[in-house]
Amino acid sequence: MSSRPYFDSIARQWDSLRASFFSDAVREKAIAVAHVSEGELAADLGAGTGFVTEGLLRAGVRVIAVDESPEMLEQLQSKFGGSGLVECRVGEAERLPLADASVHRVFANMYLHHVEHPAAAIREMVRVLKPGGRVVVTDLDKHDYEFLRTEQHDRWLGFERGDIRRWFEAAGLVEVAVDCLDENCCAQSSSGREEASIGIFVASGTKPLE
Repeated sequence: MSSRPYFDSIARQWDSLRASFFSDAVREKAIAVAHVSEGELAADLGAGTGFVTEGLLRAGVRVIAVDESPEMLEQLQSKFGGSGLVECRVGEAERLPLADASVHRVFANMYLHHVEHPAAAIREMVRVLKPGGRVVVTDLDKHDYEFLRTEQHDRWLGFERGDIRRWFEAAGLVEVAVDCLDENCCAQSSSGREEASIGIFVASGTKPLE
């Protein structure tokens, strides 16, 4: 089942909700691991209202923001559209609206646990990446907080880091690293009876030069 209706419904509140889930350090670590350079073009997948996009713009990077929720992208456009450095595209994980080898960097923050087929989504990330470019994924470690599946429409209750490494390598990435980000994602159930605190990993890999 698509999580689009859920994200459409919370788009106007997403910035404050996101801030309660995890800190800006997640974004800063992802951008540092990617080794971005000014003037590059990056894809921000599952961009939401622009959490990662904001940091990339500060670094002088142009951004194609992709999300399946038009409402989320409308919020992003209202904040950053005037920069002339952001293009918004509605799209899905397994069929990204991007040409082959068209971007220097691909970012996917808290994205993978919402997609139906994570390995296929990673292959799509590699498809759109230029040779020598890097993919950086920040997401949740494996956990057992079922309320996140029902209340926040998570398809996956996090991931084993070994699986992430295998999917990266199977997609053709090299120099693969999957590390602890030293940050947690925190959430409380609607009943207030459960409180999640989940480790966040950062995974990166490079597309070989042709």
